[in-house]
Order: sequence, then structure tokens, then C-alpha cells
Amino acid sequence: MKRVVVSVINDLSFDQRVDKVCSTLINNGFDVLLIGRRLKGSVPVSRSYQTSRMNLLFTKGALFYTFFNLRLFFKLLFVKADIFHANDLDTLLANRWASKLRRKPLIYDSHEYFTGVPEIQNRPKVKKAWEKIEKSIFPKLKYIFTVNQSIADLYRNQYNKEVQVLRNVPKSDDLKKTKSRTDLGIPLDKKIVLVQGTGINIDRGIEELLEAIAIMDNTVLYIVGSGDVLNQLKERSEGQDLNNKVVFVGKLPYNEMMQYTFNADVGVTLDKDTNINYRFSLPNKIFDYIKAGLPVLSSDLVELKKIINQYEIGVITVDHSPEEIKKSLLAIWDNEHIFSQYKENTKQAAQELTWEKEVKTLLEVYKNL
Repeated sequence: MKRVVVSVINDLSFDQRVDKVCSTLINNGFDVLLIGRRLKGSVPVSRSYQTSRMNLLFTKGALFYTFFNLRLFFKLLFVKADIFHANDLDTLLANRWASKLRRKPLIYDSHEYFTGVPEIQNRPKVKKAWEKIEKSIFPKLKYIFTVNQSIADLYRNQYNKEVQVLRNVPKSDDLKKTKSRTDLGIPLDKKIVLVQGTGINIDRGIEELLEAIAIMDNTVLYIVGSGDVLNQLKERSEGQDLNNKVVFVGKLPYNEMMQYTFNADVGVTLDKDTNINYRFSLPNKIFDYIKAGLPVLSSDLVELKKIINQYEIGVITVDHSPEEIKKSLLAIWDNEHIFSQYKENTKQAAQELTWEKEVKTLLEVYKNL
């Protein structure tokens, strides 16, 4: 039985993509060890595969990334392994060193266009450092995956390398609605607009969405997740006395989060075209909305537009003004026939957009190693 050692920089608790990859490998006859890091608030994880969390002295900045990759490298150097699987650029350096020294194959899964993330665009030295790492390793990689076709094309044009697409779609499992609105304390007589996930960050359009909800009747916004602007959103909500119109649920395990999704009326993803990473993003939340049967309000981004238009499951707004967001939400649910058709169309989309279909390309690579 071949052993795959998978690396990721997070604490393993909430990364659905990595968990799906590891579970799929286990189910197809591989032994798996997943390595991440331990955070102060990390919750215990129980998986069908082995996990290991590294304790680190630093939690951010250059010292953190340096020590993380050094610790990871020495762990990869001595652990039993037949295949290395690196997730994102921040684990790639250690995996490349270990792969080269031990002469083991390396699979690279880029969850985003890493050097285009907004957090480093105004930090030229940091951006240059990551670009240098990527340019030194990427052309030497043989097995590369990413999350959508637009990012695959970017890498292909930049490095002249074949990049395969593995979208982060949900499993076709038996996850169902098990809690009602009453169980969750959600009002029965309101339209429920939902934003979810760990990316409640700057330029995601949540501030404007909150302002739109403020000027709408009989509508409540549920924010289920975490992110950099969450505290600012809470302050804005309290300052405008919106406590009865905006509910902050916080970060939840996936199955618990999805109970809120099942009980909403519309799912929202409003990333702005402020950087190349957002421009070509395909947020996981859109697939969760589809799985839950929710019509979607989306910003006018390439990959999102493909899904919305292909399956006719919602409305695309080209303007992030609160007035336009309000107009778009009303366009989804004011006409009962259109609203019902959007919901019906999500069923076909959910049948086609499954992990079991999507992961075949990855398994084909693994079975030939």
C-alpha cells in the first residue's frame, strides 16, 4: 500500500478540499498522513486517515513561514512516504526539497493564484519573495492541479506547464436538512439571505450587502463564518442598530454550517474584481449553495458567471451599490415562478457538480505513480 504524505499550512479543522482528497485516497487503497499545524484554539480532529499537527513558535510573518517550512522539511525527510502532496505555495518549498532528496513524486495542488492574493499586493518585498519561490519550483513540477480553468490558464501561460482542474465541489453524500428554522432560531416570516465560509474578508462585498439589507423590508442577513472584516461588520451593524436584521453565527463545522444553508432563501457571493486572485476565483460557497438548493446572487466574475449562466440558478450583479444589491435580491424572489425555477435548476447542477465525478482526474494521476 503506497503512503501519501499530504501537507497544508492550516490546522486541519475546516479545510474541506484537503479532507476530501485524503478521504478519497484512503477509499482507493492508499495510506494517508495529513500534516498541518496546531493553533491555540485548534479543536480535535477525528479522520479516517492519520493526522499530525506541528507546534510552532511563531504564528505569522517571515519567521513563521521560514520555521514552518523547515519543520515540515525535516518531518517529510524522515517520515514514511511514497508520494508527497503539497497544498498551496506556502508548503511547496519543503515538499520540493524532500521530494528531490528522497526521489519521490510530488503532486502540487494550488487552491488559488497564490501570488495574486490581496494580502500581499501592497507588500512588494513579500510578494517578490513568493514569486521567486514559485518561479524556482513551478517549471520543475510534473503533476499540478488547481481549482478552476481560469487559474489553470494563468499558470499554463506563465510557465508553459500542463495544469489540471479539480474544482472544489461537494461530495454527493447524504447530507440533508436535519434542523428547522425553529431549531436554529431563524425567523419563519422573513427572507433569509446567507453568506458563509472562512473568507469574510476585505473586498468580498459584505459591507455593501449589509447596507442593502438595512434598506430592505422583511429580510435578515445571516453571516456564518469568519474573516478579517468580521469585527468591522459587527461594529457597523451595532452602530446602525441592525441587530434584528443581521445575525453573526460564527465559524462552525461544515455539517453544522450547512444546516443554516439549507434554511436560507438566497446564497450570496460578492467578491470584487480588485485583484487577479478574486477576478478568477470560484468560491466553495457557491457549490454549497447549490447543494442546499439556494438561488445565488453573484458578482460579475468569470468563473462564477460560468456556473450561474450554465445552470440558470440566480442573478449576477455588475454593481456593488446597496441599491443594486437590493434590486438583484428582489429580482430573485419577487416573482414566485422565477424563484421556483432557480431552485429547481439547482437540483440538476447538484447532480452534475459532485466530487466523485470531479476527482477522477486526480485518481488517474495517483494510480499511475
